[in-house]
Amino acid sequence: MSLSRMLSSATLLAAVALVSVAVTGAADAENAVEIQLSYKDRKFDPAEIGAPANTPIAIKLRNLDAGAMEFESKTLHVEKVVAAGGDATINVRAQKPGRYEFFDEYNEKTARGALVVK
Repeated sequence: MSLSRMLSSATLLAAVALVSVAVTGAADAENAVEIQLSYKDRKFDPAEIGAPANTPIAIKLRNLDAGAMEFESKTLHVEKVVAAGGDATINVRAQKPGRYEFFDEYNEKTARGALVVK
């Protein structure tokens, strides 16, 4: 097989893989459980949210404070900055049952919460 033919095959495989990831991501977003969460006075409301196991999750976060905040969770592998007065959607992959802590990196002592997956 020539080098150009091998590169062409590799390019085609890469394109198919990208389309598969995009389709899977779109399907996950459509099937996601949507959870509303707000952030005010350096606290999450509610501080504890829940979701079913093995289902993608979309956390709709509204930052009602005058400053930016950074939603972060090491166990969920998520990190997202939300501007003052802004909204964000935090997509989380389907999780096994458990408790997944999250916090605002700028105010870690007061702004803490958890996602409980059952």
